[in-house]
Amino acid sequence: MHIETKENLVSPDFFRRLAVVSAREALPRFRLPGAVVNKAAGGFDPVTEADRETEKAIRDLIRAEYPGHGILGEEFGNEGADAGYVWVIDPIDGTRSFISGIPLWGTLVGLTENGKAVAGMMAQPFIGELFYAAGNGAFYEGPRGQGEIRLSTRSTRDLANATLFTTTPAIFETARRAKYDRLEKQVRLARYGTDCYAYCMLAAGQIDCVVEAGLFAYDIVALIPIIEQAGGVVTDWDGGPAEQGGGIVAAANATLHAQIMASLHRD
Repeated sequence: MHIETKENLVSPDFFRRLAVVSAREALPRFRLPGAVVNKAAGGFDPVTEADRETEKAIRDLIRAEYPGHGILGEEFGNEGADAGYVWVIDPIDGTRSFISGIPLWGTLVGLTENGKAVAGMMAQPFIGELFYAAGNGAFYEGPRGQGEIRLSTRSTRDLANATLFTTTPAIFETARRAKYDRLEKQVRLARYGTDCYAYCMLAAGQIDCVVEAGLFAYDIVALIPIIEQAGGVVTDWDGGPAEQGGGIVAAANATLHAQIMASLHRD
């Protein structure tokens, strides 16, 4: 069993072990015909066997390593969610990409301490990439065996020079869609469809901002520490904590974040 301290709450090795578990369950089911269940009434919210089996395996590993911690997962709900430490799991973030054969999905596992996201990882098993943060910075490990590479966000401070990502403007409710469209017209480049990958590219200094709506806790908790510990800012649309999801504004730095917020809230 892992004995936690404030200085070493989660080790990078534990995130690597979680990534191995994700690969073991998800990769054999990627780009293979399989049943897709629609969880949404009147819409399309797909779930697959890979989602369920990956989350089961991750839960087993967390229970064995941190038996006193709670778990919140997309597929199997709450387990001890009133604990001081709670793990938040999205086994396949970007299921639409997964079922389309596009490798822009990832396994998200985050840890909250009294509701605040303090550590997290995103693993992309098909490409062989791991992004993580555990309190002393954000790091990347890739398929070419370079070892840990420290992540740092961009210094872009002007919307006119910024690259903006969102999953799709179609998920925005009417009022927020108009605000998002106005923001998009102010940036240099906007791209769609990358789910969790967009946030990791923000932390890695490849893009400048991500604006979303309609997220759940399991969509964002793991990504908050990665961005913040790389130098970025993540809030909800009101400037408050992002751990509960909803509308999300993530930016490479405080100056750019303030410009985005000003645009979104302009009358």
